[in-house]
Amino acid sequence: MGYEMGDFTQKSVVKSAVRNLAAPIADYTAFNALIQDILDNNPWGCTAYESAGVTKPGVEKSKEAYAATVVYENAEAKTVGSIPVRGPTMAAVNTAVTQITGTAAITSGMGTGVTASRDSSEDSFSCTLKAHHSNGELYSVTFKRDSVTVSSYEDDAVRTGLETWADTVAILA
Repeated sequence: MGYEMGDFTQKSVVKSAVRNLAAPIADYTAFNALIQDILDNNPWGCTAYESAGVTKPGVEKSKEAYAATVVYENAEAKTVGSIPVRGPTMAAVNTAVTQITGTAAITSGMGTGVTASRDSSEDSFSCTLKAHHSNGELYSVTFKRDSVTVSSYEDDAVRTGLETWADTVAILA
């Protein structure tokens, strides 16, 4: 006697949408100011909710990632080496970069006449915010240097509201 497998039945349609920015966000300071403004002012009108008996804010950070690269150049300005640095916060990355660039043994290990530097235009940063829409939906918005992604939403009003808001934020053009 064979076992009959059941079919999966669709329960919802979860969507994702991305907005590629015309120009990357200039630097971490501008990025951080944007994230802090969202957390402080709740421009999306998110509502507090309860999860496992704990009251959660309408919008909160759920994941962050920060990175920089220390570049080693010779006297002809040719890159001879690099060290990627990743950390839980930009402050941690900045501290590590300072320590690495200030360590003569590492720099001299890359060769004679080599200098260490950081090109902040190559820094990367991302932050995912968990948001609770007034309709009860939980969704995520991930900000990166060159894009914004809204994911795990069902109601198009979530995306439309974010688009309307993003249109008013110059660095998200």
